[in-house]
Parts: sequence; structure tokens; C-alpha cells
Amino acid sequence: MSVNVKLSESLVAQAKRYAQTQHRSVPKQIEYWSQIGKIAEENPDLPFNMIRDILIADQEESSNEYQFD
Repeated sequence: MSVNVKLSESLVAQAKRYAQTQHRSVPKQIEYWSQIGKIAEENPDLPFNMIRDILIADQEESSNEYQFD
């Protein structure tokens, strides 16, 4: 579901710069930042690198390499 949200021009400009280097769209970059902020707020003791690694792991496809019978 899409929702229109008003954002400051400076935030959108920053997101555009980061999005280009990370090969994301501007909305996806803002969603990414939002996810990081949410995880950081819910888990204040987690360092940024761990949060980033969690998000990367969530995006990886499961390979079904380890199956337990």
C-alpha cells in the first residue's frame, strides 16, 4: 500500500545521494533509514554495524542448505 507523505527537501536530497551510491530508489533509501531507526530505537544497545548486518541477512534468500530431518 502506498501513502503520500510530505518530506523536507533536504531529506529527499540526502536520500537521493545515498540511494545512488547504494543502488536504491529514493523511497527505498528512506524505508531503509526508517528500518534502521526503528531497530535502533527498539534495541538501543545494538551497534549500527550489527543492525546493518541484520538487515542484510533479512534480505538474503534462504538456500535451504541446512535442513534438519
